[in-house]
Amino acid sequence: MCLILFSWKAHPDYELIVAANRDEWRDRPTAPAQWWDDAPDLLAGRDLKAGGTWMGITRNGRFAAITNFRDPSDKRSTAPSRGTLVMDFLLDDRTPREFLDAVSHRDEPFNGFNLIAGDGKQLLCLASRDGVVREVEPGIHGLSNHVLDEPWPKVTQGRIELQQAIREPLDSEALFTVLSDRTMAPDGALPETGVGLEWERVLSPALIVAPDYGTRSSTVLTIGKNGDVEFEERTRAPDGAVASKAGYLFTIEH
Repeated sequence: MCLILFSWKAHPDYELIVAANRDEWRDRPTAPAQWWDDAPDLLAGRDLKAGGTWMGITRNGRFAAITNFRDPSDKRSTAPSRGTLVMDFLLDDRTPREFLDAVSHRDEPFNGFNLIAGDGKQLLCLASRDGVVREVEPGIHGLSNHVLDEPWPKVTQGRIELQQAIREPLDSEALFTVLSDRTMAPDGALPETGVGLEWERVLSPALIVAPDYGTRSSTVLTIGKNGDVEFEERTRAPDGAVASKAGYLFTIEH
């Protein structure tokens, strides 16, 4: 994922509300969200090149999502896929703290990432840049290609719009509207991440539309306090239009 907006324990009816966009090179093969044949309790899209995923949930309520940390000066083409970390957590039975602590001490040369992991009881975030595991406080949060709640324009605006969108009654269509915002940030508000001004502009909206790279899918996930889960993924065409939809409903098994 390259934009994850989420509400954690900040709504009277929902433990977790997530609105997220996955941005990726358009030629990277991808399977849409579904229950995996080789892991029937795991619901996620799948990276068909490396086998992992960018965001998923299991029938027992384990949730994880990842974003890249944007720094082209510290990128290794031989690094393992960060999506395997999401998959590994979802298929694991350790607590989020135990799992993320273990990841923070691994020697594998992953490129920079932020990994969110939760089990319904707690939600934690590991930023690989400092190796620190932090507990996510209840509230409205945003994560892009920097640290949690870094005030990049689309993170700041997305948090405001998410807060508005989750007012009762919850409207999932409003969440997809937030994810569909193509407004570029003004040059003076753009971060400097080493990709150059033109790319900073292209990457600044919530919904990225470019010939070879852009938003490939938008996902809305809600977990009710009663354990009911709603998961909807909308794949995106190169022009940003919705190409397909897939929705799933289930109740967390305890």
